[in-house]
Amino acid sequence: MGKERKIRVLVAKAGLDGHDRGAKIVAASLRDSGMEVIYTGLRQTPEMIVAAAIQEDVDAIGLSSLSGAHMTLFPRVLELLRKQGAENILLFGGGIIPDTDARALQAMGMGRMFGPGSDTRDIASYIESEVAQRRALA
Repeated sequence: MGKERKIRVLVAKAGLDGHDRGAKIVAASLRDSGMEVIYTGLRQTPEMIVAAAIQEDVDAIGLSSLSGAHMTLFPRVLELLRKQGAENILLFGGGIIPDTDARALQAMGMGRMFGPGSDTRDIASYIESEVAQRRALA
Protein backbone atom coordinates (compact mmCIF):
# COMPACT_ATOMS: atom_id res chain seq x y z
CA MET A 1 0.00 0.00 0.00
CA GLY A 2 1.49 3.32 -1.07
CA LYS A 3 1.67 6.58 0.77
CA GLU A 4 -1.73 8.23 1.10
CA ARG A 5 -2.02 11.35 -1.01
CA LYS A 6 -1.80 14.75 0.62
CA ILE A 7 -5.01 16.49 1.58
CA ARG A 8 -6.00 18.97 -1.12
CA VAL A 9 -7.85 22.12 -0.06
CA LEU A 10 -9.38 24.85 -2.20
CA VAL A 11 -9.54 28.22 -0.42
CA ALA A 12 -12.06 30.54 -2.04
CA LYS A 13 -13.53 34.02 -1.75
CA ALA A 14 -17.08 34.04 -3.09
CA GLY A 15 -19.01 37.05 -4.27
CA LEU A 16 -17.97 40.67 -4.19
CA ASP A 17 -16.01 40.45 -0.94
CA GLY A 18 -12.64 42.09 -1.58
CA HIS A 19 -10.95 41.24 1.72
CA ASP A 20 -8.66 38.24 1.42
CA ARG A 21 -5.99 38.66 4.10
CA GLY A 22 -7.51 35.98 6.35
CA ALA A 23 -8.02 33.58 3.46
CA LYS A 24 -4.38 34.00 2.43
CA ILE A 25 -3.19 33.42 6.01
CA VAL A 26 -5.29 30.24 6.27
CA ALA A 27 -4.08 29.04 2.85
CA ALA A 28 -0.41 29.57 3.81
CA SER A 29 -0.90 27.89 7.17
CA LEU A 30 -2.57 24.84 5.63
CA ARG A 31 0.26 24.62 3.10
CA ASP A 32 2.78 24.84 5.94
CA SER A 33 0.97 21.97 7.68
CA GLY A 34 1.60 19.74 4.65
CA MET A 35 -1.59 20.15 2.64
CA GLU A 36 -1.79 21.03 -1.03
CA VAL A 37 -3.66 24.32 -1.27
CA ILE A 38 -5.27 26.03 -4.24
CA TYR A 39 -6.31 29.65 -3.70
CA THR A 40 -8.85 30.85 -6.25
CA GLY A 41 -8.46 34.57 -5.66
CA LEU A 42 -11.16 37.19 -5.23
CA ARG A 43 -14.68 37.49 -6.60
CA GLN A 44 -15.40 33.88 -7.48
CA THR A 45 -18.93 32.68 -8.20
CA PRO A 46 -20.22 29.54 -6.49
CA GLU A 47 -20.19 27.87 -9.92
CA MET A 48 -16.52 28.76 -10.45
CA ILE A 49 -15.61 27.48 -6.98
CA VAL A 50 -17.34 24.13 -7.42
CA ALA A 51 -15.92 23.67 -10.94
CA ALA A 52 -12.39 24.37 -9.65
CA ALA A 53 -12.86 22.02 -6.68
CA ILE A 54 -13.95 19.16 -8.92
CA GLN A 55 -11.25 19.84 -11.52
CA GLU A 56 -8.56 19.98 -8.81
CA ASP A 57 -9.94 16.85 -7.06
CA VAL A 58 -9.92 18.53 -3.65
CA ASP A 59 -10.87 16.99 -0.34
CA ALA A 60 -12.11 20.26 1.16
CA ILE A 61 -13.23 23.77 0.29
CA GLY A 62 -12.67 26.64 2.68
CA LEU A 63 -15.03 29.52 1.90
CA SER A 64 -14.30 32.93 3.35
CA SER A 65 -16.93 35.63 3.73
CA LEU A 66 -16.63 39.05 5.30
CA SER A 67 -19.34 40.69 3.18
CA GLY A 68 -22.45 39.35 4.90
CA ALA A 69 -23.46 37.24 1.90
CA HIS A 70 -22.63 33.89 3.55
CA MET A 71 -26.28 32.83 3.92
CA THR A 72 -26.68 33.11 0.14
CA LEU A 73 -23.27 32.01 -1.15
CA PHE A 74 -22.44 29.12 1.18
CA PRO A 75 -25.76 27.24 0.65
CA ARG A 76 -25.38 27.76 -3.12
CA VAL A 77 -21.95 26.08 -3.07
CA LEU A 78 -23.42 23.20 -1.04
CA GLU A 79 -26.26 22.85 -3.55
CA LEU A 80 -23.88 22.80 -6.51
CA LEU A 81 -21.63 20.21 -4.86
CA ARG A 82 -24.66 17.97 -4.36
CA LYS A 83 -25.83 18.47 -7.95
CA GLN A 84 -22.36 17.45 -9.17
CA GLY A 85 -22.31 14.36 -6.94
CA ALA A 86 -19.41 15.86 -4.97
CA GLU A 87 -20.98 16.06 -1.52
CA ASN A 88 -18.01 14.06 -0.21
CA ILE A 89 -15.98 17.30 -0.40
CA LEU A 90 -15.84 18.95 3.03
CA LEU A 91 -17.16 22.52 2.89
CA PHE A 92 -16.10 24.68 5.83
CA GLY A 93 -16.16 28.42 6.28
CA GLY A 94 -14.55 31.41 7.83
CA GLY A 95 -14.97 35.11 8.26
CA ILE A 96 -17.58 37.23 9.99
CA ILE A 97 -20.39 34.72 10.52
CA PRO A 98 -22.78 35.13 13.47
CA ASP A 99 -23.23 32.04 15.64
CA THR A 100 -26.90 31.68 14.66
CA ASP A 101 -25.94 31.70 10.97
CA ALA A 102 -23.08 29.25 11.61
CA ARG A 103 -25.50 26.82 13.28
CA ALA A 104 -27.98 27.19 10.40
CA LEU A 105 -25.24 26.55 7.83
CA GLN A 106 -24.03 23.47 9.71
CA ALA A 107 -27.61 22.17 9.85
CA MET A 108 -27.63 22.44 6.03
CA GLY A 109 -24.52 20.26 5.80
CA MET A 110 -21.60 22.65 6.06
CA GLY A 111 -18.64 21.93 8.29
CA ARG A 112 -17.31 24.19 11.01
CA MET A 113 -17.04 27.96 10.80
CA PHE A 114 -13.82 29.68 11.87
CA GLY A 115 -13.99 33.35 12.78
CA PRO A 116 -11.31 36.00 13.17
CA GLY A 117 -8.66 34.94 15.66
CA SER A 118 -9.12 31.21 15.06
CA ASP A 119 -5.95 29.23 15.59
CA THR A 120 -4.84 27.98 12.18
CA ARG A 121 -3.59 24.77 13.82
CA ASP A 122 -7.19 24.08 14.89
CA ILE A 123 -8.34 24.56 11.29
CA ALA A 124 -5.68 22.14 9.99
CA SER A 125 -6.50 19.59 12.68
CA TYR A 126 -10.21 19.82 11.89
CA ILE A 127 -9.61 19.30 8.16
CA GLU A 128 -7.27 16.34 8.79
CA SER A 129 -9.85 14.66 11.03
CA GLU A 130 -12.83 15.26 8.72
CA VAL A 131 -10.98 14.19 5.58
CA ALA A 132 -9.73 11.01 7.29
CA GLN A 133 -13.32 10.13 8.22
CA ARG A 134 -14.59 10.84 4.71
CA ARG A 135 -11.80 8.81 3.10
CA ALA A 136 -12.56 5.87 5.41
CA LEU A 137 -16.17 5.92 4.22
CA ALA A 138 -15.26 6.13 0.52
